[in-house]
Formats: sequence, structure tokens, C-alpha cells
Amino acid sequence: MRRLALLAACAALAAAPAAAAAARIELGVHGSPPYFDRLTGQHTSIVHVFIGFDQADGVRQVIANMGPEPMLALVPGSYGSHETASPRAIALGATDAFLFALNASIAAAPVHRFYLRPFPEMNGWWEAESAYNRNGSPRDAAHTTAWVKKAFARIAVIERGGTQSAVSAKLRALGLPGVLADLAPTGAKLRIVWNPQGYGSPDLPGNSAAAYYPGDAYVDVVGDDLYDIGGHGATWAAAQALYDAHPSKPFAFPEWGLWGIDDPSFVEQMASFVHTHRRIVFISYYDGGPGKVWDLASKPKSLAAYRRLIDPLA
Repeated sequence: MRRLALLAACAALAAAPAAAAAARIELGVHGSPPYFDRLTGQHTSIVHVFIGFDQADGVRQVIANMGPEPMLALVPGSYGSHETASPRAIALGATDAFLFALNASIAAAPVHRFYLRPFPEMNGWWEAESAYNRNGSPRDAAHTTAWVKKAFARIAVIERGGTQSAVSAKLRALGLPGVLADLAPTGAKLRIVWNPQGYGSPDLPGNSAAAYYPGDAYVDVVGDDLYDIGGHGATWAAAQALYDAHPSKPFAFPEWGLWGIDDPSFVEQMASFVHTHRRIVFISYYDGGPGKVWDLASKPKSLAAYRRLIDPLA
């Protein structure tokens, strides 16, 4: 059934009129922006970096090296790496020292826009905050969708900043502890990206994207990660469903890439999706570093399609 839905979505994309072209969007990359720009001709505006919740001392330097528009993904652990904090611990304030340092660093950054991406792919079993294991069994009481949503909301409230009393009031309304100091206001530049996968992994009702949504008040941009993987393909139908589920929110692809295969049709489909979906604000390729499995240098047909179809979108 999923394959039929995917085929139908691709057919709809192919048939969409060119007249529905979207506004100019921003292009980003994770990896090596100078290398990727030389390779593709892209003028990267969004530089994508991952950081853990245990990096309070280094967060300012990380942001300083990110470029004109940072996109910072906050990850407590993934693919079996050490978990720096559970969703419950984050929600209850255990990582506030990091969040306070991050707030100050965002406020001080000389950029006009800053994308913050807490818990990317939170409904994927490989992420430490996910509520489910790979076999579909639920994780412990500190790793539930309810705690992920509260942790996400705490991050959003703290990073937007405000007086101690105003921030604490918002947190206490969520049943969470307040803060002990004022925080720098960042609302003019900060955009908070909520970015599950379109389909949960495992694909269970309790692990759906919707199960992790913290509420409109805490989300500025809805995102979906989309990879073209041999034998699996990209789940365009899921991306469409996520786009349709949040009609009031801008949309983005914070990660998209070709996983070890040269498939220009995937690049063509991405360009078509952008042209026919007016709420898309950015797409960011993963990974633009040399020699990586996603490197377009090893995919000449896809590279040519990228230069022809993606570069002109910006």
C-alpha cells in the first residue's frame, strides 16, 4: 500500500503545473560548504551542524564558525552513542546550563536568522530521545512522547528568551519548573524547526510524527528528512502528509540526500516538490563533505541535475 501511495505522489508531482512555482528559497548543507559550493555552484546560506546537550562550554564557538545562517540540531545521542540527557531530564531542567548558554550565544550571533532544530528525527529508533526501540517495544518512562513534547517546549520557551517571570510562567503552565534568571530575547532571529520523519521507524501509531508534535506555539517551521536509498526510495507521500497536516506553518527539508546511488530523478522530484509547494522556505543537502556516501561528486547524473534544477531555486 505504501508503494502505491508513493507512486501516486510522484505522479502528482510530475503533473503539477510549472506556473505554481514557489518563491525563492534558501539552500543549505551539512558537511563542507566550501567544497559543496565549488562542486555544485551553490551559494550556501544555511550551514547545518549537530551539537549535544553536554557542550555548554563550546556552544558559542560552534555557532561562530557556522556561517551566515546557522541551523543547529540538538541531539541528546544517536546510533548508540552516549545519551547526554533523557527527554524527561531535559524537560525538568537538567540541561538548563546548556540551554542558557545557547540562548546567550544565539542572541550574540551577528546573523539575521538562526534555525534551531531540537530532536531531529525524534520518531526514529536510532535517536536517543525516541519513545520506541527498533523492535517496536516502548522505551522507559523517561523516554515517552509526552516527555519529548515537554522537552521540546522547554527548549523553545528558553531559547526565545524573556524575563525570568515571563519565561517561568510559560514553563509552569506546562507543569515544568521555571528559571532563575532573565534570558536574552531572540525572537527577531530565531526559527524553531520541528523535524520528525514523515513515517515513524518503527511505523506504529504511537510513533507517528503527530504523536511528537508539541503544539503550534512552540514550532516555527515544520521539517521532514528525505533520503533516496537503494531498495527503499524516498517517501514523498509521507512528506506530502506532513506538509498537509500543518497548513499554517512554513515547511522545509533540513536533510535530503542520495544514499550511495546516482538517481537524478530524486533531484528532479525535489525540485518539483519545491516548485509546487509554496510554503517551503529552505532545503539543506546532507552530507556535502568529500568522500561521503552522499557526496554528489560520485554521482555525476545527480550532480548535473542539482546544478540545473536546485541551484536556480535560491
